[in-house]
Amino acid sequence: MSHRLFKQRIYPEFARIAQALASDRRLEIVDLLAQSPRHVDALAAETGMSLANVSQHLQVLRAAHLVESEREGTKVLYRLAGDDVLRLWLAVRTVAQNRLPEIDVIVRSFAIEGAGETAALSAGDVLARVEAGEVTLIDVRPPLEYNHGHLPGAISLPPGELDRRARELPRDRPVVAYCRGAYCQFADEAVVYLKARGWDACRLDAGWLEWAAQQPLSTSARLA
Repeated sequence: MSHRLFKQRIYPEFARIAQALASDRRLEIVDLLAQSPRHVDALAAETGMSLANVSQHLQVLRAAHLVESEREGTKVLYRLAGDDVLRLWLAVRTVAQNRLPEIDVIVRSFAIEGAGETAALSAGDVLARVEAGEVTLIDVRPPLEYNHGHLPGAISLPPGELDRRARELPRDRPVVAYCRGAYCQFADEAVVYLKARGWDACRLDAGWLEWAAQQPLSTSARLA
C-alpha cells in the first residue's frame, strides 16, 4: 500500500513539468529564453502576445521551476532555470520530429526556395575550418542573442544588417550561416540573399541551441 501512496504523490510532481510545457505559446517562450534572457516586453514583441498573456505564461513556467527571474531596475529579466531545461526542450522537439509526420510536412511547406542543401558538416568540423581560415561563419540571430553566446569565430550579421554589411564578407571562401536552430529560417534567408549576389553560401543544419546543449558550461557563460 505504501508503494501506491508513493506513486500517487510522485507522479503528480512529474506532471507539473508536462503541464507547464503543454502550451505552444509557452514552448515558444522557452525557445526564445534558450537563446538569451529577455524582459517581458521583449518576449511580447517577439511572440505577438500581450504583456499580460506573456506574464501569465511565465508564471506557469516559473511555478514549475523551468524559468528564473531577477529584477533589473523597473523590469524583470527571465531566463531558463538551467541547462537541463534546454535539453528537455530539445528532447521534446526530437520526439515530435521522430513521431509526428506533420512536422516534416510543415517544414517542407514553409521551406525557403533557393536556400539549397544544408552543410554536410558537423558544428565541430565547421569550427575547425573557421579556425583554419577555410570558411566564414556568420551568426544571423538578433544581436541580443549573439552577445549572450555564439559559436567561436562567428561574425554577427543580423538579418536587418545583411544588406548593409554583406560586402564585409570575403568572397574567396564559403560562407556558412547558422541561426537559432533547425526550426529557424534566418539562416535560410541569409543564404538565399548571399547566393543571389555571388557568394558560395550554405546553412549549418544545427544552430545555437543544438551546439549549446553539447557544451559543459552553463548557458549564461557560453560566450565565444
